[in-house]
Amino acid sequence: MRERFFHNRTAVMTVLFVLIIATIGILAPVLAPHDPYETDILNKFAKYSLEYPLGTDHLGRCVLSRLIYGIRPTLGLALLTMLGTIGLGALLGIMAGYFRGVVEEVIMRVVDVMLSFPSQIMVFAVVGLLGISVQNVIIANVFIKWAWYARMIRTGVMQYRDRNFVQFSRCVGMPERFILFRHLLPSITSDLAVLASLDVGWAIINISTLSFLGLGVQAPTPEWGAMLNEAKEVLTSNPVQMIAPGVAIVVLVCCFNLMGDALRDVLDPKEVEK
Repeated sequence: MRERFFHNRTAVMTVLFVLIIATIGILAPVLAPHDPYETDILNKFAKYSLEYPLGTDHLGRCVLSRLIYGIRPTLGLALLTMLGTIGLGALLGIMAGYFRGVVEEVIMRVVDVMLSFPSQIMVFAVVGLLGISVQNVIIANVFIKWAWYARMIRTGVMQYRDRNFVQFSRCVGMPERFILFRHLLPSITSDLAVLASLDVGWAIINISTLSFLGLGVQAPTPEWGAMLNEAKEVLTSNPVQMIAPGVAIVVLVCCFNLMGDALRDVLDPKEVEK
């Protein structure tokens, strides 16, 4: 698998790009040229220059510095959302696919109910009920997305639950926990990796959308969706303000989508050949 990964140029480049972006976010206090919270009204809407490579916003704050600091909440919250959804969805999906019977019926009927509602409207409803905060944004996204994961993972588990290596473990008296975590979970790891990489892009868009609507990260915290929310107030007078955070979101989401496709090719080349 390692050889396939390094021979897949898209996989290598996308993973490297994400690691670079994450490193820039971690080292934001060192790499950012200015304090992202420092205002200078007299210097608002400054042109691109060596001191301000992406100019300044309506409060005279360095756009580049805010963009760099914005990596932390934008990417960090997306990763937390992904871990929450994949954890809950994988647990319930494995239980439904392996135990079948009443357990499967109960879990899948709940999944059907969850998937019957428009996801974005449900996210707005959950945030509206719980209140506007970063924690509630993550809870809302996990609450809505886990059902999709559970259905996909259940399908994958059903493909392996009757394989010879699982049947042999049952015959020799291995506990269910051993079968679940030593056989079934490693068998669907490739599917989880692909779904997770694709889901991060969805989470970035969703979190940025909530922040853009004023329901997510609140000002003055630098976050790409919140930066778009602030830039829309000066859309007619200074539309350039929306370019930097907008392009950043599009590029990062496209990178994760390409990563998901590339990881699918690396982890399951037989399926791709079919």
